[in-house]
Amino acid sequence: MKALITGISGFVGSHLAEHLLQTRPWQLAGTVFGPTNNVEHLKDRLELYPLELSELDTVARLLEQVRPDFIFHLAAQPVVSLSQTDPWPTLANNIHLQLNFLEAMRRTVPKARLLVVGSSEEYGLVHTDEVPVRETNPFRPLNPYAVSKIAQDMLGLQYHLSHKLDVMRVRPFNHIGPRQGLGFVAPDFAKQIAEAEAGRRSPVIRVGNLKAKRDFSDARDVVRAYALLMEKGEAGEVYNVGSGKAHEVQEVLDALLFFAKVRITVEQDPDRMRPSDIPMVVADYTRLRECTGWEPQIPFEQSLSDVLDDWRQRILNSQ
Repeated sequence: MKALITGISGFVGSHLAEHLLQTRPWQLAGTVFGPTNNVEHLKDRLELYPLELSELDTVARLLEQVRPDFIFHLAAQPVVSLSQTDPWPTLANNIHLQLNFLEAMRRTVPKARLLVVGSSEEYGLVHTDEVPVRETNPFRPLNPYAVSKIAQDMLGLQYHLSHKLDVMRVRPFNHIGPRQGLGFVAPDFAKQIAEAEAGRRSPVIRVGNLKAKRDFSDARDVVRAYALLMEKGEAGEVYNVGSGKAHEVQEVLDALLFFAKVRITVEQDPDRMRPSDIPMVVADYTRLRECTGWEPQIPFEQSLSDVLDDWRQRILNSQ
């Protein structure tokens, strides 16, 4: 069996590659666009394809060459704030790449199995009586990134219904862990703390809304869910991936400050406030658990400790 991961050198893609190499006897290929630092230690065990995936013919040739049994489509523009400041590139990139893979799959490897990675952002405005959020909750998107993920989600469903492709969809809630880039709460906080520890900035951390409650899972748990769904998921179905627990952003900050090696002052930064923040979002992952037996394993505090250690190493390596 052979698996293809788009965006294999990214935050989640690199963890998925590690997990599959450790637990599955599959051959593994992946597309990269930009730096490959996150998978340098795996290069001798991977087929890497440095490709820009915006052209259908390029994607079709890739699938013809790789002939994958499983496709994990992770490549996307993932930062909500970027989609708000300049919406079209996020919409164009995420929707176009998804369509290219579905169409190329239909033409070249119609028997392959595809996992479309959406987002809990698709649910958007969640009312208090709708928590925990089920897969049947309505979409009320609050940003262009969410709209792009809804389009990916629905394209996956449409190609399953119209062309009988073996497509599953996931809606992961907030995930954290080593290698996550900036633009997300945990790495944004951790980078500031690591720089303060290294004497590269004053010991002040600037924060946005700390009261919002979110469902945080470790990316290393999330990729276990993706692998299990590839083996056991139902074609055409959609699955939430989350911990089922809510943590205030304040808890994220408090845990990171507890692990800090210097005393940090906290200051509110209006520029870090999201224009459409909602009080609480928590996943109902019953459908995923019943299908695969998956449960989150890595404690919240361990994830945050690992995030901070990751940023300490990045700062050290950049000196």
